Order: sequence, then structure tokens, then C-alpha cells
Amino acid sequence: MAKEFEVVRSGILLNFNLKYCHSAFELLESKGFERTLKLFLDHIEKNDTLTHQYLGSVYHGDELQESLTELMKVLSVQQLDDEYARYMPFISDRAKFVTFIDEFYTHWLKIERYAILYHDRPSRSGLSKGELIRAIDKLTNLIIDTRRKIKKNVSLKASMVLRQSRSSINAGFSLAQVPWSCPASYGNIAEIPFINTLVLMPPFIVYPEENTRSGFFHEVTDHNPIENIHLDLDSWFCYPIKVGKYLVFTYFPKEFMSQGITLCNLFETADRSEYENTKPDMVYVYAHDDKEPSNLKTDFYHDKENDMMVGYINRSNKIDYFGYMKKMLLTLHNVKAISNKELPIHGAMVKITLKNDVCKNVVIMGDSGAGKSESLEAFRYLAQDYLQKMVIIFDDMGILKLDKGKPLAFGTEIGAFVRLDDLDQGYAYKELDRSIFMNPDKINARVIIPVSTYEEITAGEPIDYFLYANNYSDAPEALSFFDNIDEALKVFIEGKRMAKGTTSEKGLTESFFANPFGPVQKEKETRKLIDLYFKDMFDKDVKVGMINTRLGVEGQEQTGPKAAATCLFEMIQNETK
Repeated sequence: MAKEFEVVRSGILLNFNLKYCHSAFELLESKGFERTLKLFLDHIEKNDTLTHQYLGSVYHGDELQESLTELMKVLSVQQLDDEYARYMPFISDRAKFVTFIDEFYTHWLKIERYAILYHDRPSRSGLSKGELIRAIDKLTNLIIDTRRKIKKNVSLKASMVLRQSRSSINAGFSLAQVPWSCPASYGNIAEIPFINTLVLMPPFIVYPEENTRSGFFHEVTDHNPIENIHLDLDSWFCYPIKVGKYLVFTYFPKEFMSQGITLCNLFETADRSEYENTKPDMVYVYAHDDKEPSNLKTDFYHDKENDMMVGYINRSNKIDYFGYMKKMLLTLHNVKAISNKELPIHGAMVKITLKNDVCKNVVIMGDSGAGKSESLEAFRYLAQDYLQKMVIIFDDMGILKLDKGKPLAFGTEIGAFVRLDDLDQGYAYKELDRSIFMNPDKINARVIIPVSTYEEITAGEPIDYFLYANNYSDAPEALSFFDNIDEALKVFIEGKRMAKGTTSEKGLTESFFANPFGPVQKEKETRKLIDLYFKDMFDKDVKVGMINTRLGVEGQEQTGPKAAATCLFEMIQNETK
């Protein structure tokens, strides 16, 4: 059953249909405020803070919470007078009570805060279906104003510095049930509501349980993993997105809101007209509770009868990392692409246009942590005085497709999922207004940020340079090219790299074609495509080579990609003179 306020594993969830506060009194009377205050009081009691000792000297337990709530109701309207003398002990030391208000507010800001508004459900809160953004802004101002009034009526003076923080929610979305061409065997998910508007209040900072992904995604052939599962209408959401050219329905539960919402910065959100009364190309159920949390399932299935790819991961603390959301989607995409004779490329591609109007398209291929994205970002910084435009076609995964006898490259994502440690210092802070940060204080900290438009990644671009990212060699040359196709195939197929902590792997590793997301599972079919596309690239004079990023060489994590970018820039400059 839906609730007006819930504490879920990733934070708290407000249901604006069931409750929306229009006044300070409603706010302080709400279940949300009651639960949040209790969470804070339990926290300071557990840590025996000075604030807990101060408040505990007046009241204890439930009596403390009830008295504080009543006191704040009074202070949100007026200063204390003789009528409320019973509350005077709380403000015997006004500075300490102000500290309590500030610590309580800071505690609230540290919680991941989400809101939902259903378009097609009755509203007890007075909100209409089109008011999500305005409701968020009004609630923000209400919380700020209530706190300021309470502090003013305690301290007896107004603040001279006012900080207009994002104090209501981090993210919210409106939902509606939308009819789609649901095969009979998928009736169990047919009525899950779709996200049709998402409001993000950046910078959005989340702290998932895990910081790396481990293992592979496994194909199952004897059963459809999402048949006969049950998804509760009040607990699950469907986010319709486009991964490359494919339409995907991604299902996630309220307990994993942060992972589902982050999709908005990485993939194109599908318009209702694109999925209503339509059958998707792929369906992904993420974090389903199958009652076997110790048995991690990361399965995908090709539903040939309905021409759909299906992904399934069961609920576990182990999968509370965005890599499981992103990489399963890319695996589904790549397996479908392989079946369509398209070659998945794990790498990055940019379309570089210099100020003299010369255009060059560069693909850098490599597994996670190889330095492909970092080298291209270093190139952007290095060549900024000579660049007219630099368009990212893909930052992590793309495909090659033969079109009229020549290979064209297409992207899958509009965003980038990048290690903070490997970015140029300060870059992420320049993009605060549209970034999502994950565990920014830990190893393998990540930022997810939009970098391209859907039109740019799906236009189809020819290739001038196709390079393998070597992050482990300390060889003096930063850039070299293959004259022999067999030598090139050996390097690209071996897929060597020095693991950078982006997965559970360590040391020098190998992965077939540097791509464990589809090609590894479909190696036989992929090998045929590799031979086909590499022959075509050599025949069409695409420059196939290797770029030494040195990202895995200790002490060269930033200088290595910069040196590689310098060499690439000089080569392009020389060829365009």
C-alpha cells in the first residue's frame, strides 16, 4: 500500500498524491517530519553528541520528540512567552538550541530525498498532475522559511547571510500508467507506471553500498527470468529510455531510486509517443526480490518469440552500484546488435572539427579504465585554441555498421560515467549544475554527466582513426599504427589492460575484444564480425593503431593521457596542413 512518507534503503520517498504540505503547521504535523526528527534523535543518541546531552537534560524518549515538535510549531509563529513557559528549559541556552536546529537541518540535507506524483491517481494533497516542478520549489521555500523563522524566534535576531539551498528533494518524477503492446507472457509487468517527467536538483550526490562491479552477465536459454515474477504497483517504476536506436523499458524498485534516476544523465529518455502502444526492443528488471539474496543473478535472455532481449538482476546489496544498471543495458544492446550483424565497440569516439573546417573522427577502444575517455578529455583541453567543435559520439559503447560498403559508427549513450580521479582537476566542479556524483569521497568515485545529444550519437559517422587504448605499457611512443591486419587483430582481440579498480579485477587482465558486454558471451558470432569490419577498415584506409594512455602506470594517471592526447593532436594537425 502506498504511503505518504517512506524510509527506503536509498533515502526517503514522499508521495505528493497522498500528502503535500502547504504551511509550516502542516509541515511540522506531517508523518515525514515526525519520522525525520526521530531518525535524527536516534542518530545523536547513538553517538552521544553534545546536542543530545543538552536536549536530554530537559526530556527523554518520546516525550523529548513530542515536546520538540510542539516547541517548533510555536517558534514557527512567535517567540516564547509565559504561556509556553514549559518549553523555556529548551532555550535556556539559545545558542545550543540554534545548533540543534542547524544540525537537524544538515541531517535532513544529507538524506537522499525523492518525491513522486501520479498523474492518474486521485490526489489528497490538492496538487494537479502538471504541478511537480512548482510543488518542489514551493516545498523548498516552505522548509527554508520555517527553519529561518524558528531560528529567528530563538536567537531574537535575523540572519544577515541567507543561503537558499535545495532543501526539499533531490529528485522527483511524475508517473502514469501507459498502455503498451505487452506480450501475454509479460502481463505481470504490464501495469507498472511509467516515468514521464523527471526533475533533478543538481548537484545530485548519492552513496551506493558498492563502488565496483564484479563478474559477468550470463545468458540463460532454458527460461525467461522475468516470467511469473510479481512487481508491486506501488513499489516499482518503469523508466522508458533509448539505448542507441533500441527502446528499453527499465524497471526498478523504490529501494533503488538513485540507480534508476541516474539513467536520465546517461541515456535518452523516450517520449510517450515513442512507447505508447509499442513493444520495446528490450526489458530490464533491476533489483527484484527473489528471496535468494545470497545467490546473485545477473542473467539475460533472448526472447525470440517476441523479438525482445530481457535482463534480470535480483535484489542484493552487492548490486547497489550503477555499473550493474548501465552495463546490463549495454549487454542487452550489444547482443541484439550482434544478431543484426553490427559490431559493438567498447570505447570512446569523438568528431573533431578544427577552426580550418577540417573534420576527423577518432575511435579509441579499450576495456574499463583503459584511459579512452580521459585521453579524449585531455585532447579537448589541449586543442581548445584550435577546435571549432568536438562532439562525443560515444563515451563508453558504440557500434559499427556497414552502410553502402563503408563502416559507420553510432553511439549508445548521451552521457558519460567517468572516474573523478582521472578527470582534469576542477572539471567536474565546472559541471556541478548538471552532474550526478556517486561516492565522491571514495576510490573509484564517479560522476555521470550528459555530453552529447541523441541526434549526434545516432547520425552515423565515418571513421578516420581506430585506436586501441594501451594503459599498461610505458613504451616511449604514444601513438603507433599497424601495417598488418593480423597484428592489429591480435592486439584488439586480446583486449589487454591494467585493471584500474573500476571492477573487482586486479593487475594485467585480458578480455575478448576488450568487451565483456556481449562479445564475450557471443564470441563465435563476434569473431566473424571482427574479421569483416577490420578487413573493411584496412581496405578503406582507416588508420588502425594503438595509443599508449599509461593510465594504469603508477604515477602517470594524468600525465599519460595528456601525452597521448598531445601526440594525437600533433598528428591531426600535421595531416591537415
